Amino acid sequence: MKTETLAVAPAPVPKLRLRVDFKDFGVLAGLIVIVIYLSLATSTFLTPGNIVNLLDQTVVVGLIAVGATICIISGVFDLSASANLAMSAIAGVYFTQAFGVAIGFVLALLTGTVLGAITGLMIVVTRVHSFIGSLAMSIIYRGIAVVLTGGAIVSPAATQLTGFRVWTQPLFLGVTAGTLLFVLAIVIFGVVLGRTTFGRRIYAVGGNAEAARLSGVRTPLIHISAFAISGFCAAAAGMVLASRAGSAQPAMATGIELTAIAAVVIGGTSIMGGAGAVWRTAVGVMILTVIANGFNLMGWDTTYQQVVTGALILLAVAADSLLLQRLRRK
Repeated sequence: MKTETLAVAPAPVPKLRLRVDFKDFGVLAGLIVIVIYLSLATSTFLTPGNIVNLLDQTVVVGLIAVGATICIISGVFDLSASANLAMSAIAGVYFTQAFGVAIGFVLALLTGTVLGAITGLMIVVTRVHSFIGSLAMSIIYRGIAVVLTGGAIVSPAATQLTGFRVWTQPLFLGVTAGTLLFVLAIVIFGVVLGRTTFGRRIYAVGGNAEAARLSGVRTPLIHISAFAISGFCAAAAGMVLASRAGSAQPAMATGIELTAIAAVVIGGTSIMGGAGAVWRTAVGVMILTVIANGFNLMGWDTTYQQVVTGALILLAVAADSLLLQRLRRK
């Protein structure tokens, strides 16, 4: 008996398609375009001194923005960051006077973390929207800072001043310790968000808090933790800023959290929560810093800088909204 063998056509090999996510890499391309333009338009932009200055200018806003990124991804806003910064810096000065520079810095970080956790706890317990709740806590913290200092500037002892200014010291090719601290924060919290269970839970809560709760995630604890991390970053920024000035005061860094949130949004983190990345926030911070530096180098009226910044924020939010609408149609 003869058996016929049927020839089977080989399955078609799928074509590899290069897919570029504009939300991931568009912001990086934008930064590269701005850098190239300023490099060609000015003779001073790429000088070592200007590069070091640029990196140094990103530190304070960048540290605040790292904490804001984690909060926004988890679905909340922290408008108390700048007040936390001032409180932590003032506490850091007092702790430095009592225990020395190293312990003062550590206790300042602890102060910021605790204040952030208190903000988160108050919002979770009262169920007030984070925008309003954190704004109220910001006013409270500023008031406490005024009470603690009597509205005056506080500074460490004269013998401690050199050590207190450690974050302004150049360590490598003129790059300051503060800049390296910012880079370290990007790496650590980038890994936390992208490579840990805790990070996945932050994304889950920000994407759909009810679904995350039903799947066993403790959403209140995630929100409190996000505020605590934001407080930690604010305290680090506060100590860098106090280190530069050699002092701290209740009014320091007022409104800087809005600039940080602008950097987060420009970097592509969804204002609705559930999507974003720390490295993109760092790029957003660099874009704002490079634009400001460019206006100074080109001698342009800085009034228009606000217009450009506002346009970038509007563009980023509009792109995020369009992307969400597109995903909902699928």
